[in-house]
Parts: sequence; C-alpha cells; structure tokens
Amino acid sequence: MVTVGRIIRPHGNKGHVVVFSETDFGDERFGVGSTLFADREGAVVPVTIAASRQHDGRWIVGIEGVASIDDAETLRGLELRIPADAMKPLGPGAYYTHDLVGCVVRTIGGAVVGTVDRVDLGVGIPMLVVGADGEEVLVPFTDAICRVRLDERAIEIDPPPGLLELNRRGPG
Repeated sequence: MVTVGRIIRPHGNKGHVVVFSETDFGDERFGVGSTLFADREGAVVPVTIAASRQHDGRWIVGIEGVASIDDAETLRGLELRIPADAMKPLGPGAYYTHDLVGCVVRTIGGAVVGTVDRVDLGVGIPMLVVGADGEEVLVPFTDAICRVRLDERAIEIDPPPGLLELNRRGPG
C-alpha cells in the first residue's frame, strides 16, 4: 500500500476532515466515491469519500459513516492509502516519493550525505529530507541539483557551495 494522504484534523462539525495530500492526483484520489484504505487498530479498513473539495492546498473530505466532529477526531493522524498496483505510471523524470525514500544521497564527488528519510511537499520546491549523522539536511529536489538513479537506489547531487551546511538542522 502507498500513502496518498494523511488526515490532519477535523473540519467543521459535520464530520469532515482536513487531509494533507501526498499525491499529484488529488482530484482522483479524494474524489467523491473514491475508496482509500486506512490502518485502524491493526486492521486495514476501506474508507469511502462522501464529500470533497480542495482548500488552500489541502483537501476537505467527508467520509462515509463519519457524521460528527467527535467521529472525525478519531481519524486524526490516519494515513490514507491505495494498493501499489493502483498507481499510475509516471513520465520520464517524474518519481513517486516512496521511490525516493531510502535512496542514498551523495555528491557528484562521491561524498555520502545520508539517506532520504522523507520528501516534504509542503510549498514550493519539494525538499529531500536526508538523515545525516543524527541530523537532517534539506536538499531541494530540482533537476538543477539532483540526478536520480533508481536502479542504484541513489540520488547524486551537485549543490551550490554552502547549501548543505545552510540546510543542516538538528534531529526532526
């Protein structure tokens, strides 16, 4: 299963929730009638979207069977997933975030920076969050800096001088 969104919090008093999308196909994944899956107390359960709209870069969705703010609160933090075989093929130079997680990041000179822990898609340019010696280094995921080598499970980077030092921060 592949995560396509995460429920952040309830929205309003009718059981709707705010979803942080981790997909470029939000209209399809969070559209009315779509079925996603969530792990609830160790069991994978289907989740059917009953209402949906995009707002400020996030999705406001209603889920069948969730009718109150109290019901919605129990969903906080749930990851919404799809089966891996339901994913669409991407064009050249495009990658799913789960393909990048776990890749070793090294400079064009061969110095290992660390391993991709996650990809932050918040705003603007996606950022590779690279675990490095107990810290994190943020690397802008752009063609100007990164060359992905999925067959090697590696990302080679050519950062401008000082970028890695500037973007280093303490543990998560």
